[in-house]
Amino acid sequence: MKTLKIVKIGGNIIDNEAALSSFLEGFAAIESPKILIHGGGKLATQLANQLGLEVKMIDGRRITDKATLDLITMVYAGKINKNIVAKLQSKKCNAIGFSGADGNTIVSKKRPIKTIDYGLVGDVIKVNTKILQVLLEHKVTPVFCALTHDQKGQLLNTNADTIASELAIGFADHYQTELYYCFEKNGVLKDVNDEDSVIKQITTKNYQSLIDDKIISDGMLPKLNNCIHAIEKNVHKVCIGKPEMLFESNANFTTITK
Repeated sequence: MKTLKIVKIGGNIIDNEAALSSFLEGFAAIESPKILIHGGGKLATQLANQLGLEVKMIDGRRITDKATLDLITMVYAGKINKNIVAKLQSKKCNAIGFSGADGNTIVSKKRPIKTIDYGLVGDVIKVNTKILQVLLEHKVTPVFCALTHDQKGQLLNTNADTIASELAIGFADHYQTELYYCFEKNGVLKDVNDEDSVIKQITTKNYQSLIDDKIISDGMLPKLNNCIHAIEKNVHKVCIGKPEMLFESNANFTTITK
């Protein structure tokens, strides 16, 4: 079974021109089939401030009203996505930009209101891999922004970590899928103040004890819940760390497996 690498990058790469260029150089050189997912970085917030749009965040999650959705569609699916695709083309990596609406690839439903109304935010309910598989077989690399749709004409702001894990799960029957979350830390840390205290291996068996011992908490929990969910749905492995984990054999990072 072929390996498929699914890689998610966040603001620490997107917001830094040199870091993005360096990452894309390495990513373009990966020979196996690959998919890239990107978040939005700070650009949407900067543009909102310039346009006088109020930015509302709760627990680090953006409240998405209609005006905000219009803005992030321009930024995520437009400026950031097309900039990445153009840079990959310059590095001889044939890429094509996607939102979940393109090719009906990722279908979501609007998040129900419980205690907080997040607005036009989507929770993924279905991934359609057929079109993407054809592209991968022809050595074309899909590049996804953090937008999906509800099949009723509505785009929805959707967590990029979730998009990455759902794509990895969707392909698990066709490929040996490897999911990589690139962020600013070396991995999951035993001590948040010590960059070298990386937990190299997390399994579905020891994960709960790490939560019980308060080693994993707060901001890492949603990301790791996505990781464990992916592993339980037959994703081969999930890695969390700096982008170097993709390119350097001696890189320090966290691997999550069964």
